[in-house]
Amino acid sequence: MRTLFLQAPSFDGFDGGAGARYQTKREIPSFWYPTWLAQPAALVPDSKLIDAPPHRTSLAEVVAEARNFELAVLHTSTPSFSSDVKAITALKDANPALKVGLIGAKAAVDAEGCLKSAPVVDFAARNEFDFTIKEVADGRDWKSIRGLSFRDADGKIQHTPDRQILENMDDLPFVTPVYKRDLNIHRYFSGYLKHPYMSLYTGRGCKSRCTFCLWPQTVGGHRYRTRSVGHVIEEMAWAKKAFPEVKEFFFDVDTFTDDLPRAEAIVRELGKLGITWSCTAKANVPRATLKVMRDNGLRLLLVGYESGNQQILHNIKKGMRIDVAKRFAKDTRELGITVHGTFIMGLPGETHETIKETIAFAKEVNPHTLQVSLAAPYPGTFLYKQALEKGWLDDANADLVNEDGRQIAPLSYPGLSHTEIFDSVETFYRSFYFRPNKIAAIIGEMATSPDMLKRRLSEGMEFFRFLRERREITH
Repeated sequence: MRTLFLQAPSFDGFDGGAGARYQTKREIPSFWYPTWLAQPAALVPDSKLIDAPPHRTSLAEVVAEARNFELAVLHTSTPSFSSDVKAITALKDANPALKVGLIGAKAAVDAEGCLKSAPVVDFAARNEFDFTIKEVADGRDWKSIRGLSFRDADGKIQHTPDRQILENMDDLPFVTPVYKRDLNIHRYFSGYLKHPYMSLYTGRGCKSRCTFCLWPQTVGGHRYRTRSVGHVIEEMAWAKKAFPEVKEFFFDVDTFTDDLPRAEAIVRELGKLGITWSCTAKANVPRATLKVMRDNGLRLLLVGYESGNQQILHNIKKGMRIDVAKRFAKDTRELGITVHGTFIMGLPGETHETIKETIAFAKEVNPHTLQVSLAAPYPGTFLYKQALEKGWLDDANADLVNEDGRQIAPLSYPGLSHTEIFDSVETFYRSFYFRPNKIAAIIGEMATSPDMLKRRLSEGMEFFRFLRERREITH
């Protein structure tokens, strides 16, 4: 079947289909590559991938394209579901014969709910969906396809047995040729990565049990399955030639450093290719490994610190010790490795005092840049179940974003309200960035090149607009 893979238009500036922890609009406009869509697209010959939000592709333009396809596969999420259903309705109005299915965390954990609430949807592919979608596109009888929930000829919802988790990750083709074919890489931005950048996965799953983290609990699983070193390097060599303008490659995998010997083997080969690269990491990577990574092209680590309070880290099963994280921060500074730190306000156990403690911790570890998010209990996560059981989440906040696609503070606790948690984000940003030494560092960075000057000024304007719009939400 001629297949369209689609990240539909939704909120302006909304990044819904990427591997980012939360689907939302960001403080500074940023878009991640739609790797979850590109992977099955790579399995289906003559398919097409449209990532509408970063390309500013209108619904009318998508509808015009949809007339040429027999099958459409949309990535959906809890915040974007209603808008995705509206897009599907428009697609089917233009092409009534079109079959439409959903993938993504929401479809994985509540396939029946998706189908019941959206009669225009024909099927949902659960959990690890790549080969499920391939078999649908191949025209197989849906009853024979594992991991599929679908509406039969009588309109009844049917569920086939679960698909086994993919063991050999090398069975998945490269995603970068799909990027080359269908995407404008200049449309993808991140405030802490060089532009243009490119991201891809080197494995799936995460052995950590963080209660809030979306992908391991819904699609990827907790067992870390990896592509072989040779498979990764072969794609990187291809991508380097295909995208000479890319200034940085980012390994957007749950934790690239979970398998240290494999990580070191990959980076030594990256060093031979002369590639500048970055990745996610826990704040416990040994100094010796950090040095190997730095010596072979590593520029930046994306580190989820989450909180500066040890009890909160225990509450969310982070498996990180504050003293280890501080030592890690010292090592990265001394080795000249840039760190982008991420933090979350409103996790279980949060109080006025723990907020102050986390801000003080952030200043001490002092990442080059940081992102402060609000705890988001996505369906399918332990945090979601916990929030329902304990009454921390009410129905009014279940969509996790406001009508513009910006994060709200969906959780509240005795002694700490939604509004107080929401306001703590601005307090955090101002306390961290409006310090003389941090301001001096940003000015020094801007002085390095005209491009960096232009970029930081633009981001600064976006950041202050973000703060202003947040205040308007609460007043």
